[in-house]
Amino acid sequence: MSLKKYTKNHEWIELLDKTAIIGITNHAQESLGDIIFVDLPEVGRVVSANEEVCVIESVKAASDIYSPVDGEIIEVNKNLNDNAALINQEAEREGWIFKVKINNKAQLDTHMSFSDYEIFLKQE
Repeated sequence: MSLKKYTKNHEWIELLDKTAIIGITNHAQESLGDIIFVDLPEVGRVVSANEEVCVIESVKAASDIYSPVDGEIIEVNKNLNDNAALINQEAEREGWIFKVKINNKAQLDTHMSFSDYEIFLKQE
């Protein structure tokens, strides 16, 4: 069973066992516009929660992407090298950015459910 949460930085995180899949939300990709490049992080890099991990560039702006949890990056979505627009097409599915072997599952409790994220967007 998976558990999906959302951050105030507009990342989503889905936990599958001890692996966290991370990407940006539909709201974030809509705000960025056409995504043209993703500077993917290095596999093996150890990251901390709220640490900048990579950058997404669009025709409008560049945006930093942060890790929502502590852990080690174990995989990146290499499909984004040839098709960064995959994030525009499938932000919360095939457009994931990186996977982290998570150190502390309890960190997910600090992030929002989908309904909480929707409320957050209305207040933003």
